[in-house]
Amino acid sequence: MKYRNLTDEEIARLELQMCTCEEWSNVFVASDFQTRTIYNTHFVGVIKIASQNKKIKLFGGIKRHAGIYNSTLHNCSIGENCYINYVKNHISNYNIGNHVIINNVQIIANEGESKFANGQKVAVLDESGGREIMIFDQMTAQIAYIMTLYRYRPRLIEQLESLINDYARRKAYPRGYIGNNSVITNSGSIKNTWFGEHLKIDGARSIENGTIISNSHAPVIIGNNVILKNFIVQSGASIVEGVILDKCFVGQGTELGKNYSAENSVFFANCQGFHGEACSIFAGPYTVTHHKSTLLIAGMYSFLNAGSGSNQSNHMYKLGPIHMGIVERGSKTTSDSYILWPAKVGPFTLVMGRHFKNSDTSDMPFSYLIERDDKTWLAPAINLRSVGTIRDAMKWPKRDRRSDPEKLDLINFNLLSPFTIQKMVNGIKILENLKNVSGSASEEFIYNNTSISRNSLERGIEMYNIGINKFLGNSIITRLHQFEMKNKEDFQNRLMPDSEKGMGDWVDISGMIAPKMELDNILDEIEQGKIEHISDIKNRFKSLHQAYYDYEWNWTTNLLQWRMKKPLQDITVTDIIEVVEQWKKSVVELDKMLYNDAKKEFQLSSMTGFGSDGDWETQQADFDMVRGKFESNSLVVEIKSHIQRKSELGNRMIEELKALLDT
Repeated sequence: MKYRNLTDEEIARLELQMCTCEEWSNVFVASDFQTRTIYNTHFVGVIKIASQNKKIKLFGGIKRHAGIYNSTLHNCSIGENCYINYVKNHISNYNIGNHVIINNVQIIANEGESKFANGQKVAVLDESGGREIMIFDQMTAQIAYIMTLYRYRPRLIEQLESLINDYARRKAYPRGYIGNNSVITNSGSIKNTWFGEHLKIDGARSIENGTIISNSHAPVIIGNNVILKNFIVQSGASIVEGVILDKCFVGQGTELGKNYSAENSVFFANCQGFHGEACSIFAGPYTVTHHKSTLLIAGMYSFLNAGSGSNQSNHMYKLGPIHMGIVERGSKTTSDSYILWPAKVGPFTLVMGRHFKNSDTSDMPFSYLIERDDKTWLAPAINLRSVGTIRDAMKWPKRDRRSDPEKLDLINFNLLSPFTIQKMVNGIKILENLKNVSGSASEEFIYNNTSISRNSLERGIEMYNIGINKFLGNSIITRLHQFEMKNKEDFQNRLMPDSEKGMGDWVDISGMIAPKMELDNILDEIEQGKIEHISDIKNRFKSLHQAYYDYEWNWTTNLLQWRMKKPLQDITVTDIIEVVEQWKKSVVELDKMLYNDAKKEFQLSSMTGFGSDGDWETQQADFDMVRGKFESNSLVVEIKSHIQRKSELGNRMIEELKALLDT
């Protein structure tokens, strides 16, 4: 847009409208400038004002003409058709986009050259330092995970920090920015902050040193009495109702509200934090805490559901708050649960009670950790038959609130994957070894500061075998169905791995499941300086994420050989028919367990409080109206349908394999 100086006549009119300026020659306006759009405003420094020729609709339907009223502006550029009114102090050193509304604000100012919190260090897990993450406005859960847990590779961390510092330097600018179509109303002090487009801020108390990445696809909402300091907020986030954050990163689609407070913490995609507090946590995707009495401290989580009163301790009053814990994906903590750090909790574990010993159950996925008689009792694999676990796995993809076309965090929702199945294999080996070492007379087995009863041990081995059978059958059927098999040679070729990639251990990189060897290759390239931009790291992770199913099969071939106790080339069609039969049996058996578990929610004891002013029939009728009938419950219907679909799929696969026996 072309700008011009004000005419003497325009200056005179503005002065009559209570406008003042230290040097009118530094005020530049659009060619169609109208003096009636400026009233009671003081200008300092260089000012640029674009066309203000439309009416602006405010909340409640009232309309006002675009322009600048009752404000002080210092070194600012104002876009087209903005409405700026009642800035009590001033707006200083800001570029303001088109169609922006700023109404009833204390101050909006930038001082010095700001990086807007890009490069800000956040002390996660260890409050005293040592695992600081350097946040930046394009940070992903995967990059943050590496920066947090790979401190034993100092050259890697040095290179990552160097790349992030380069990025932060490119973001440095002496002026703040407010993006197109943003609205900032009824707010207090706003300093050194970069705002994206379509942002809505109403009633914020204080915002200082940060970046908010908002856009038309995924606007950010900042609400009443919110205090933000040294922060970055990603697209689609909602931070409302008195939230207080200091030195925090808030990921895409995350919701924080109801007086939640956090410091030195990071929250990635689709987290929810209400009522409670967080200190030095790494909240991976879908970490959820809804309760006032819940404290999450010095822990790493993902897909976590924290119950009311959940608590952890990160110090022993000796060397300070230096201890940390890892709760692997999909776990839950019940009301009033407690864990003494350091500890590590395996995937999809239910934690009940208070646990004062430093346990490690990372090779015991889908378990219960239960407090009884001041001991921590471990029930391996029992959570595999919980309908709640399946419900969670089904709901997570549906509850992805990220509407931004570019989804930063890479998320694999699979319940059964090489990551969890390798743990089941390890779990079987550990449990069988415990049984062999302790002898047949033992009724209690000790494992990593937990106790396991004989019944739980035997059941754990059985349930892990069912889980392995299910995963193995799923992979084999998917693999064999991809191409037509005309003879045994085609069959044998389909069983072979596509490459060495995917062999060995797998890791969960805060939501992304990948082979550790392939991850290490990327990290080696970073260390060696072969990756020169932070965006290239994001792209490498994305490629690894997209190759998941190719690498999964390569890994599965080793699992198949372990299961069949023979090399891949010796596995026959008859062997695979047996695997599919075991798969079908395991799927049906597991679904029946889920069916029976769901049925508990419809037992008579669950109807307590229903139909309280009537007889048993009234109670039943009230329950049916509120909860519905068991057989028509959507999850129950899905379980029954799943049994039928998988049984039919297994039968078809077996028939196709039998047809190869004569070729």
